[in-house]
Amino acid sequence: MDVSRLPGLSVIFCYPHTGRPDEPTPAAWDAIPGARGCTPQSCAFRDRHSELAQLGAAVYGLSADETEWQREAVERLQLPYELLSDSSFAFVEALRLPTFTFENRRYIKRLTLVNRGGRIEKVFYPVFPSDRNAADVLAYLRASED
Repeated sequence: MDVSRLPGLSVIFCYPHTGRPDEPTPAAWDAIPGARGCTPQSCAFRDRHSELAQLGAAVYGLSADETEWQREAVERLQLPYELLSDSSFAFVEALRLPTFTFENRRYIKRLTLVNRGGRIEKVFYPVFPSDRNAADVLAYLRASED
């Protein structure tokens, strides 16, 4: 998907990695600022999805996780939006988005883009706490309607 060609309003929240309940998270992961909280962020966008849709916003999550990994998360978390894989970091490199490395693997730092007609009009960075991001995006979109 070429997000620069997305019509209308879209919200793309970038996150490092979605964990799984059956796989322990390394203790050092929680010490990385912004690494923890991908599932709460995804669920907050799920829970606020209808409000975002009422404002005309399509929602997408984006990480470097492989597509199969993301499909499992969409099903398990019952997400009403797509999770996009940028495992090649093409999107990240094109926009020069921030990343970090942990245990020899590269991750996208948590940020959210508001895209209107193929143009980024707002960037939320840093995003903390992650579970408040959807509400912050909604507040911004509602204020920009005025």
